Amino acid sequence: MPESSKMRKPDVKVVLLGDTNVGKTSLLHRYTERKFKDTISTVGGAFFLKQWGPYNVSIWDTAGREQFHGLGSMYCRGAAAVILTYDVTNWQSLAELEERFLSLTDTANHDCIYAVVGNKADLTDTKAYLSQETPDANQTESEEHRSDVLSACPTPPASPVSISGVTFPKQVTREDALAFYGRILRYKGSDERTSLPAEKMCFETSAKTGYNVDALFEALFDLVLPSMLRKRNENQQSATVDLEVCRKGGGKRGRSTCC
Repeated sequence: MPESSKMRKPDVKVVLLGDTNVGKTSLLHRYTERKFKDTISTVGGAFFLKQWGPYNVSIWDTAGREQFHGLGSMYCRGAAAVILTYDVTNWQSLAELEERFLSLTDTANHDCIYAVVGNKADLTDTKAYLSQETPDANQTESEEHRSDVLSACPTPPASPVSISGVTFPKQVTREDALAFYGRILRYKGSDERTSLPAEKMCFETSAKTGYNVDALFEALFDLVLPSMLRKRNENQQSATVDLEVCRKGGGKRGRSTCC
């Protein structure tokens, strides 16, 4: 029913954290709207509700600017998953995650899941430069031709944009991200042997081409499924009224007298 769709309640919360200009909003637009949009810096925070199967996932896009830093812990309250986002061409954006943003997750759920995501991979990685979107029928032939040209190139460029003479060196390696994930676990007091492995929780994405964006969100949603089920059960129990108890209680009140 239309009314029920308007009144949907989120089953679980996912929060994006990271410095300004790392592409958090663009990642969210790519996943929810299937396209890349030039965006302006988020002010405060923005809320999106994503239908994932029978579940409703609230995704919070937070501001990276320091003037809104204090709001981050409020947005993280009750989060089942946090996406810590950096720019693969900017080492400082990874350092900021540890220095400014990690402490904001103290208000997240005790079993919160953390993903470390390096965005803008299309600037440094040829395979990320090619769109991961399913091509239209009209584009299939040209895309195949383009792939043939790239595969025929004996020495692919280190960066896809270096063809135009502009180079974006990769400042944050995958090893840097894996090491940061280990420090997150130590900060949280989690046992690395029983926690989700770093190799599974570190991603490199491109909001511009769609590279790995679906893989990131779908993997997270799969992992937070237990939290969704638990919250749904809690909501159902809190909304349940035992009519028999109410009738008995009402009967006792009706028999009470002033004597």
